[in-house]
Amino acid sequence: MQKNMLYSDYTVEQLRSELGKLKEEAQTAEQLGEISKVEILERKMQMVASYMLNPDDFKPGDVHELNGDPGHTFSINFIDGMMAWGHRINLLGEQYEREEALPISLLGDIVKEK
Repeated sequence: MQKNMLYSDYTVEQLRSELGKLKEEAQTAEQLGEISKVEILERKMQMVASYMLNPDDFKPGDVHELNGDPGHTFSINFIDGMMAWGHRINLLGEQYEREEALPISLLGDIVKEK
């Protein structure tokens, strides 16, 4: 793949290939104890995975499980590209004040529809 190509320009096959390469790199980095490199590669994998999803499937007002964070859900305010902007909600139903953006690949099943 070209160095200057954007993930939005990739085909699904190219995205799958890129995801596989990133996973291999992350495993190697983990074996070498390069923790910060592993974290960077995990973020890249989240973005690549987001481009394999349809942002139209995510609606403002919906509340989703958070993949990798069973203690929180996420209430969507709006979708901008492959990012969902909104607020985390803890197990007590308390919404965090700070708005944040997460790749849509981190959003799991819908727990509450608007």
